[in-house]
Amino acid sequence: MLTLIVVLLVVWLVIAVLGFVVKGLLWLAIVGIVLFLATLAYGAIKRRVKS
Repeated sequence: MLTLIVVLLVVWLVIAVLGFVVKGLLWLAIVGIVLFLATLAYGAIKRRVKS
């Protein structure tokens, strides 16, 4: 489960960076950041419940 969360975080980070690099894809950067933060929060909650 932790591996999946780390992979998703990397994917969302790549999408966010791509959105900032390619002019006109700012919406993609925003979506990437939102998904990154959501996945990070989900992972943190799951780790606390498991502990």
